[in-house]
Amino acid sequence: MKTHEISSGNVFADLGFADSEQELVKAKLTAQIYKLLSERCMTQGAAAKLLGTTQPQVSALMRCRPTSISVGRLMEFLTLLGQDVQVTVKPAPRRKAAGGAGRLSVVVQA
Repeated sequence: MKTHEISSGNVFADLGFADSEQELVKAKLTAQIYKLLSERCMTQGAAAKLLGTTQPQVSALMRCRPTSISVGRLMEFLTLLGQDVQVTVKPAPRRKAAGGAGRLSVVVQA
């Protein structure tokens, strides 16, 4: 008999990553960059030139492994790809504020 776990909605938290929220944010941003670059059928070299980065970094993005790329840089890439990126800062709900930390999230609109 197979058993399974119900996901928390964040695979990185489920796997025990220390910065699971940041990893999920990076994954969502990277997935959107991957989608946009794939739709344009660009070579990695052309994409690197457009994004002002290197071909190896684009290769890492296309393999969904942006380990050495910051969230800020990923957001920059999205603006260079013609996307509006909006960051909203708001107080955490009281239940979270008592614990001290807020949370990170990304919503991608079509």
